[in-house]
Amino acid sequence: MRGDLRDIERVYRRRRRLPWLHLVLMLVIGANAYFQAGRLDDPYTSHVEPFGWAPLTVGLLMTAGLVRIGLEQVRAHTRVTAAGVTVQGRLRARSWGWQDVYDIRVEPAHRSSGSLGPRWFAYLYDYDGRRHLLWHVDDWQLDDPYAEVSELRGPSRGPRPAVEELILRGWARRRAWTRALYGALGVLVVMFFVDFGRVVEGRPAHSFLLLVCVPVVCFGVLGAVLQRFWTSPPSAHV
Repeated sequence: MRGDLRDIERVYRRRRRLPWLHLVLMLVIGANAYFQAGRLDDPYTSHVEPFGWAPLTVGLLMTAGLVRIGLEQVRAHTRVTAAGVTVQGRLRARSWGWQDVYDIRVEPAHRSSGSLGPRWFAYLYDYDGRRHLLWHVDDWQLDDPYAEVSELRGPSRGPRPAVEELILRGWARRRAWTRALYGALGVLVVMFFVDFGRVVEGRPAHSFLLLVCVPVVCFGVLGAVLQRFWTSPPSAHV
């Protein structure tokens, strides 16, 4: 990566606020989840003694999500100077000298969010193949993130096969656990209807087992299997 920057200091912070529609939608979904969780602890609907775990869990998740979003918008930023790159995350900051930066790349989001968020993000890659998000260097805050990143990268030193292999393995791991998350969410939906069917039939509900334990176990097992499959050498698939 370039080390020829002179007298440069760029700070990328939030310039564009999150749309109200995004926040309202999150609150509506969260409120509905909290209401439905409260019904799980109703002895007249679940046929078991209420433990209070469901509303508490949903409430904590909602609070954590709002705090996370607030820190991303207020605290997180990226600073680029002649010495290197500093990324201030939600809680802690990390810095890299230009000699430690392998590449900076613009990559698409997992799923397009349309007008509700960025569709392209900038990531810093070190020589260990690890990827680090550059906060607010995206198409939501910048008119042309590609041009911005191209200017920051400077002349290319050429790819290094060993580092590219590490980057590819990291991509495979992220893909595996992302697919595992989608699979766990699908299992959660199925378990919800299974638990609901038990209630309709007059049998005791097993909400914690079916709605928490089963999806978590499926997430761990599916993620481990997919990661092993996608990160193993091609010859192992034959």
